[in-house]
Amino acid sequence: MTMIFDKNLKHDIIKIIEARHHDPFSILGYHDSDNKATVRAFLPDTEHASINDKFTMTRVEGTDFFYWNGEKTDIQWPYKIHRLTHAGEQLAFHDPYSIMPQISEYDLHLFSQGKHWHAYKMLGAHPHEVEGIKGTLFATWAPGAERVSVVGNFNQWDGRRHPMRVRGGTGVWELFIPEIEAGELYKFEIRNRDDGSLHLKMDPYGQQSELRPGTASIVTKPTMHHWQDDDWMDSREHADWLHEPHSVYEVHMGSWKRHHDGSFYSYRELADDLVPYVKEMGFTHIELLPITEHPLDISWGYQTTGYFAPTSRFGLPDEFRYFVDCCHQHNIGVLLDWVPGHFPKDAHGLAKFDGTALYEHADPRRGEHQDWGTLIFNYGRSEVFNFLLSSAFYWLEEFHIDGLRVDAVASMLYLDYSREEGQWLPNEHGGRENLEVIEFLKHVNSVLHKEHPGCIIAAEESTSYPMISRPAHMGGLGFSMKWNMGWMHDILEYFQQDPIHRRYHHDSLTFGLLYAFTENFILPFSHDEVVHGKRSMIYKMPGDEWQRFANLRLLYTLMFSYPGKKLLFMGCEFGQGSEWNCETALDWYVLDYPSHQGLKKLVADLNTVYKETPALHAHDFDPHGFEWIDCNDRERSILSYLRKDGNSFIVNAFNFTPVPREKYRIGVPESGSYEIIINSDSAYYSGSNVHNEAVINSDDIAWNDRPFSIEVNLPPLSGLIIKKQI
Repeated sequence: MTMIFDKNLKHDIIKIIEARHHDPFSILGYHDSDNKATVRAFLPDTEHASINDKFTMTRVEGTDFFYWNGEKTDIQWPYKIHRLTHAGEQLAFHDPYSIMPQISEYDLHLFSQGKHWHAYKMLGAHPHEVEGIKGTLFATWAPGAERVSVVGNFNQWDGRRHPMRVRGGTGVWELFIPEIEAGELYKFEIRNRDDGSLHLKMDPYGQQSELRPGTASIVTKPTMHHWQDDDWMDSREHADWLHEPHSVYEVHMGSWKRHHDGSFYSYRELADDLVPYVKEMGFTHIELLPITEHPLDISWGYQTTGYFAPTSRFGLPDEFRYFVDCCHQHNIGVLLDWVPGHFPKDAHGLAKFDGTALYEHADPRRGEHQDWGTLIFNYGRSEVFNFLLSSAFYWLEEFHIDGLRVDAVASMLYLDYSREEGQWLPNEHGGRENLEVIEFLKHVNSVLHKEHPGCIIAAEESTSYPMISRPAHMGGLGFSMKWNMGWMHDILEYFQQDPIHRRYHHDSLTFGLLYAFTENFILPFSHDEVVHGKRSMIYKMPGDEWQRFANLRLLYTLMFSYPGKKLLFMGCEFGQGSEWNCETALDWYVLDYPSHQGLKKLVADLNTVYKETPALHAHDFDPHGFEWIDCNDRERSILSYLRKDGNSFIVNAFNFTPVPREKYRIGVPESGSYEIIINSDSAYYSGSNVHNEAVINSDDIAWNDRPFSIEVNLPPLSGLIIKKQI
């Protein structure tokens, strides 16, 4: 090196060359003192360099470090560095190290406090302009780093070329790189400050990723989508979801349908095919298994690496916006499975992001799910809290998602979840509850409901933890609804019994009403019930083929008349025979058979009746909306009850055996004429079509503690929904 460099500067230059410098802006770029100016640059693969193709830069001997000294008046900002590569290519670029910090101190403060709802607008990669210079602003959080660099095709993935600037003690690193446009691949190369280890990571806040097996993030262009769902968004804001119908079709986008060659449908193709199908079937919402980016198809999206990126498997972010917009224009809501409970250990993801346990707990007794081989977020860290909060906001605001189904809440709430004694650490009070998670869930639910009125936040939670779906200010966790896993398990266990033995299990039918109104429940028959050897819904049912279909029609009729909102996984509506396989399309060919067609017709009609009949949905969460007629006829395995809305009511009766019950008397609250609006045994649904009169007149015979009664023929393995004529 020449003698113009003092000892300290020589040391700094060596650290720049070796990519170890924590503050590259102190060395690189433009610096002035009095009337003198200096420009320094590190330029690998450079034969010759100059400023504005006018002032030649001097190479520090034996290195790729260049500098220029001169008068301040010689350099006018913004300047460009021109370089000639060893291959003879002439290149010119604005110097990123001549540009001041771009992230405001206020944003950094909010982020460090865990209060930045829109941190995804600050961190990540965003097309940006500085005084007429267009490029991309990169930022990430890596407090354990000695050096962080942006790498990509634009710099040959060389971590020496674009080291970032750290913003004080916040742990946030940023760099504006001119001339970098949307569509560029990039990652962050991170050097740990303690051991010098290098970590090549995708962007935690990246909004687009390569198609697997690629793992790079992609600079995403600003959305060009023009939303056309104003009417839907306005109605959602004023929706009374507690008292409205809510029937969800749960979908895995990669296997609902596929092309003949096995390739995926795109977001646009799904909009064209899935939306009309859901509308035809009468569901009010589509719930998507996680479409957040994930490396492994068979994880179904539940091992997420991209908490801000719609998976590239099905297209671009704006194409997903098109899908959601299309749903809304057809009055269908969109819910998204969201996984804030754990994340995978993939080397390119969040695990050991800066060489330290950053997003996860360092102690595996708090930071690792042994069953799933995944890591648990450190919810007590403000920046991690902020990461997840911002992710929730991102989907609701940027993609108009109508709500989130939060996965595996039980695993989040309990420190000893799936752990033996000695494998977990108690909380500060010696208990098993994860106090940090409780505060996190309360805050997220409260803020989302306040800022996005009408959104639905549902918990997949399988324990008896109290007040899951009660407001946080009342001591609850603040979820809108909770999956009723207890009802689902009890009812499926009951239905798998041979009908001759069902009278011994009658309590499984009635027990759920003891707690049905303690939470805002969703009744779920989800993807988890048709995989891993549990068999498809149709093959859970006992008996021959006719009985299996009759049982399943009976089950769905019970579900749609029972208190609680509804959820059904794709394929279950037409009796898919095989277990769900995420790697192939559903068995649509079975709809060539009448029994499958009949089941599909029944589900569509159940949705229609459910939506059009306030007594069946207006008080799903209120005991005033339900009344037993007879819950004690265990010998004949018959159940009957009323669903009510004010003065209107619906009579529901179920025969859980294959024995027809002729002239079965049911007590009713009013005299008049009654009609059967759903008969799961109808020939239209491929049932046996046991006859009932079109109009059933009540008798002045007191029955079931009611002043009047009607007499009906209960078909075998059937459900009847009966309405009083006006």
